[in-house]
Amino acid sequence: QVQLVESGGGLVRAGGSLSLSCVNSGSAWSVYDMAWCRQAPGKERECVAAVFWKGTSSVTSDSVRGRFRIVKDNDKRTLSLEMNNLKPEDTAIYYCAAGIDKYTTGRLLPGNYEYWGQGTQVTVSS
Repeated sequence: QVQLVESGGGLVRAGGSLSLSCVNSGSAWSVYDMAWCRQAPGKERECVAAVFWKGTSSVTSDSVRGRFRIVKDNDKRTLSLEMNNLKPEDTAIYYCAAGIDKYTTGRLLPGNYEYWGQGTQVTVSS
C-alpha cells in the first residue's frame, strides 16, 4: 500500500532555497521508483526530478538542472527535493509520485506513475 504525504512547501523570495520531503505512510517503500512533479496554474503537470528505487541514480529536467536535487533514502524511508536558486517560474504545487519500474523508461512522464501525494504549494516571489 502506498500513501504519499508531502511537506516543506512555503513562500520564498527569488534566489532562495526550500527543501521538500515525502514519506509513505503505507507499508512499502524501497521498491518504488519515485519522482517530484509540479503543476502551475493553467499548465500541465511536469516531472522535474526522478530517482531509481535504490536511490543510486537520479535525473532532473532541463528547467531545474543544477538547481534541484532529488534524494531517496531507503533507510529513513524518505524522498526529498532540495531546491536552490528558486525562480518565480518554479511556483507550483509540488507532488511526490511513485511507481514500479518507471525509471528505465519515461521516468519524467507524469502519466507513468501510479501513486501520488496531495501536493504542497511552493510560491517564489520576485
